[in-house]
Amino acid sequence: MGEEMSERVPAVGDEPGPAPGAELRTAPVRVTWLTWVVRAVCVLALLVVAWVLVKAWPVVVHGHPAYAIALGTAVTLALLVGVRAWRDPKQPTGWRAWWRGALVVLSLVGVGALWWLTPFVAVEPALAAMESDDVVTVDEYPTQIVMTPRGSVSATSVFFQPGARVDARAYAAVLRPLAVAGQRVVISKQPFGIAFFNTTAFSSVQAAYPDVTDWTVGGHSLGGTVACIDADAHDSDAAHPVRGLLLYASYPATDMSTSLTASVLSISGSDDGLATPAKVDAAKPLLPRDTEYRVIEGAVHAYFGDYGPQPGDGTPTISHDDARDQISSLSVQFVNGRPA
Repeated sequence: MGEEMSERVPAVGDEPGPAPGAELRTAPVRVTWLTWVVRAVCVLALLVVAWVLVKAWPVVVHGHPAYAIALGTAVTLALLVGVRAWRDPKQPTGWRAWWRGALVVLSLVGVGALWWLTPFVAVEPALAAMESDDVVTVDEYPTQIVMTPRGSVSATSVFFQPGARVDARAYAAVLRPLAVAGQRVVISKQPFGIAFFNTTAFSSVQAAYPDVTDWTVGGHSLGGTVACIDADAHDSDAAHPVRGLLLYASYPATDMSTSLTASVLSISGSDDGLATPAKVDAAKPLLPRDTEYRVIEGAVHAYFGDYGPQPGDGTPTISHDDARDQISSLSVQFVNGRPA
């Protein structure tokens, strides 16, 4: 007779287990809107950095290292946070959610700043003026460019602050005639291309060149505003004082009409759309009464360097070469102590 098989009757409360060979499945994690925002910000950061590298790679290489470090940091953070947002999209709760939201806002501000700080890249003839020859030696460092005459070097040297977000090399052509005339010229490279992040640079340069008897400080646009601060702070130094202030399409932010003892030359353009003639005239009471003013007829803001057109600028009515020659000539006359 065949053997009978007894069938077990499930007890009350027993739950059926998984069938043999069945795989355990977990419910998918719902990706919230905040996680999608984090992912989008990471992608945006990478796109902005890529755009900057394409548009301004020469300045990333030749400019102050702060900008390159910031770009590298942005890429690193975007990759780390982005990968985590895709692999582990858990939604934080409570204060952690608020903290993540605040970080997203700060990240957007940072990415926007990187985009806005995209520098204007130097073009010819400035790039050619960066080459050394038998008259002038040009040395480029991470934080400055130095033009030194090969012959006799004057006891007066020139320290120059570029305009906002402008490649420091863009001023090589307009300032090189000063080096040809015998002056050492130091062009500062500013962190992120902003002169107000570089307010201690002149003091460092003073200490680096103890053989200089006196200095002329100058600058273009925002760089000129910081040069005004340097001139007013160092015109009474016992050693290596500032004796001249050279302004390219610029003016001071505060009143130094009675405190500044250095000679001042202000050169501006009649068709400047940024440092307009009206703005230059309005700032005249802030400078000493004996300040010399020279206007380059037909020149615009971007003509004080070589970095291409600038948004918001005026329309020139003379050639860039003509304007540059006039600016250089006036600068050489002023620094050499002759009437501009």
